[in-house]
Amino acid sequence: MALRLSVLGGGGFRVPLVYQALLADHGPDRVTEVVLHDLDADRLAAIGHVLAQQAAGVPDAPVVSTTTDLDQALTGADFVFSAIRVGGLAGRAADERIAFEEGVLGQETVGAGGISYGLRTVPVAVHIARRVAELAPNAWVINFTNPAGLVTEAMSGHLGGRVIGICDSPVGLGRRVVRALGADPDRARLDYVGLNHLGWLRAVHVDGVDLLPRLLADRDALESFEEGKLFGVDWLRVLGCLPNEYLHYYYFAREAVAAGLGDAPTRGAFLERQQEGFYSAVRSDPGSALRRWEDTRLEREATYMAGNRESAGAGERDACDLDGGGYEKIALALMRAIAQDRGTTLILNVRNGSALPGLDADAVVELPCLVGANGAQPLATSPLPLHAASLVGAVKAVDRAVLAAANTGSRKHALSAFALHPLVNSVSTARRLLDRYQVAHPGLAYLR
Repeated sequence: MALRLSVLGGGGFRVPLVYQALLADHGPDRVTEVVLHDLDADRLAAIGHVLAQQAAGVPDAPVVSTTTDLDQALTGADFVFSAIRVGGLAGRAADERIAFEEGVLGQETVGAGGISYGLRTVPVAVHIARRVAELAPNAWVINFTNPAGLVTEAMSGHLGGRVIGICDSPVGLGRRVVRALGADPDRARLDYVGLNHLGWLRAVHVDGVDLLPRLLADRDALESFEEGKLFGVDWLRVLGCLPNEYLHYYYFAREAVAAGLGDAPTRGAFLERQQEGFYSAVRSDPGSALRRWEDTRLEREATYMAGNRESAGAGERDACDLDGGGYEKIALALMRAIAQDRGTTLILNVRNGSALPGLDADAVVELPCLVGANGAQPLATSPLPLHAASLVGAVKAVDRAVLAAANTGSRKHALSAFALHPLVNSVSTARRLLDRYQVAHPGLAYLR
């Protein structure tokens, strides 16, 4: 069966990773048609050049078309991949700058920056969900739009289980841990649980034996990969598990803020400058699109979480992590599992149901799921320890305040989202953040 995939945010820099994965898929029930949708026609054209050069010499390459019309993109879709960025990288740079100027963390998915991003993204995501429900009710939506858990939960209110969030962080962590253990990745079962960008790897089972204690006892093995360098062996042994890399912002909050207050540009400002250079160069020289994209991608990956690694003394990223986190492979595996009813286990962002004790059924969580023709079913897991459960509960309460603000237009709910976040934790700072973000982002004018 031939499938049609619609990519929202189709002019985005990471779209060629998705197409690269599709080019390597020659099996049954494969994607044969890709529709790229974006509001920026110039960016669409640039990415179109990259994809055309990727497809050169591939006889069964999926056919690519582009459009700036959302309804046209959605009509007839079997899968919809959502990777939009409301406000662009300029919006991300403003989120980070304002947060740091107020003395709190600036990051696009964590803390003040994530709240601002969520407040302007949720209304757009909800509009998309409504159009999907109207125009492609049988389509499956794969959401990579950040903050991924929050946005997936917002869309699930209109699409139910037909929207599934993906993230490459848990997969990257699992890959590094299995490699450090010298284990067979096909036989390893990961006990990973939490929220998006707020999860913990609690066990690595191989043939019924948990190998994580062995790893925690081996200093050299722990220090051989990103998280061991980032968090430090002693702290990982205190936790007794391996946290998602984004938990560095929580466990080392002061150091993360200090790193962001230095002379170096924020991550958003760096990416904005870098990508402006890429898109401008491709407009001038379309024939160099693929080469310029690859050079830019490698620079992007090498500098990922650079401030955190510097503050932790973790050094440069390992060369084996420069191929990207693998979110495009997760998306492909998810589409295959649904289209072919494979019964594949993947770590995804889905409605909780009763899988994780302590959260309600509608809360979107990130944990292993069994995926088949009926979508993704979360696998039951044991409760989180109190320190993790309390952090998850606090951040989920913030998510719910963001959703309430987006649904009602209430500044009261938006203020509570900022004030109650563990990395803001100040009503006075929250008021200033909200005021300044509303000035910076026209998309927040709905809050009154």
